[in-house]
Amino acid sequence: MRTTTLLKKLLGIKQTIVKGFEVVAGALVIKVRPSWRKRRCARCRKIRPGFDRLGPRRWRHLDFGGVCIYLEYAPRRVCCRSCGIVVEMVPWSDDPRSRFTTDFEESVGHLAQCCDKTSVTVVFQIAWRTVGTIIERVVKRHRSEDPLEGLVNIGVDEVSYRKNHRYLTLVSNHDTGRIIWAKKGKNSDTFATFFKDLGPERCEAIKLVSMDMSKAYIKTARKFVPQAQIVFDRFHVQQLVSDAVNETRLEEWRRLKEISSEAAADIKGLRYPLLKNPWNLTAEQSDRLSDLQKDNARLYRAYLLKESFASILDRRQPNVAKKKLKNWISWACRSRLPAFVKTARTIRKHIDDIIAYVRFRFTNAIAEGLNNKVRLLTRRAYGFHSAEATICMIMLCCTGIKLSPVSKKL
Repeated sequence: MRTTTLLKKLLGIKQTIVKGFEVVAGALVIKVRPSWRKRRCARCRKIRPGFDRLGPRRWRHLDFGGVCIYLEYAPRRVCCRSCGIVVEMVPWSDDPRSRFTTDFEESVGHLAQCCDKTSVTVVFQIAWRTVGTIIERVVKRHRSEDPLEGLVNIGVDEVSYRKNHRYLTLVSNHDTGRIIWAKKGKNSDTFATFFKDLGPERCEAIKLVSMDMSKAYIKTARKFVPQAQIVFDRFHVQQLVSDAVNETRLEEWRRLKEISSEAAADIKGLRYPLLKNPWNLTAEQSDRLSDLQKDNARLYRAYLLKESFASILDRRQPNVAKKKLKNWISWACRSRLPAFVKTARTIRKHIDDIIAYVRFRFTNAIAEGLNNKVRLLTRRAYGFHSAEATICMIMLCCTGIKLSPVSKKL
């Protein structure tokens, strides 16, 4: 078997002819050319008339036995009536600006999904920033379709990607469970950029928007998609009530401490029993809550308010739940517990968006789960220097792109 034939089989790249090879600075440089004679535009892939020939270029390919491999070819330029004067298409690389073969970039993308970028730089012997540019091309190659097309139910949430309150706004598609859009910042202007990218026609198709109780996101959603129903995440709504219970506990402890240290000590250690679900309580914790009914009526009242609120959200009939919630708001306002009076006013203001959870059983759980994955990515990388690098990795790992290591047969 001729050496050029063996090299062609080892490369495994279709429509590629090996003309020769040489060893340069410890690397194997394989001289190749496309098998077709007529030049093709690298952008529209159509046959176009030639323009001129450029100097030799090299593309980094996957290593053979630990030896760096480069493909060398002097590409021609074509005069395309729709794309202008561009470099011709070559079978080993999809992007005319790239100096890496498609197989090399796919392998880099697969490893970047599994480990941190620093490990990728060591394995493939490329720069840290080069990994980011390769990931951008891999994402573009595998997300050819518009991710914003066909949106109906979306969720929005923010995630911290660096210290000093640096955030990203992430929008996810509840129907596919994938992140579809990300941008630096977490204010109303950042979220408004998403709807501007979506366009007026596609904004009209949005039906449900899940979110936490962020004023910036609420304001923007009501402005750009007024027909959509905002659904507050149940966890964040119940957290308001749980925070009111904890605040009431602290107030009671401070009040009793002024009277007697022994009286204040009686409610020590009640934080978790008050916040736990009843079925998760231990026998000792259940006994303490039973004694609380006669020992501290204010704190026991706060506990009953919390449990009754949770039972309202467990209901399946929206009209009944709304009626019960209005009764709960009246009870909270008359409870003489300042924390619950404040919480009741907030719930009254957003009662329709809270009841929307009962009607649609729609939460922000998908967005929160994807946020956990994003936090894992940032932790794995020990932080990112820029929002762009973070977004690049998010689009690679959280948008449904599935990559496999390049494997070929002779």
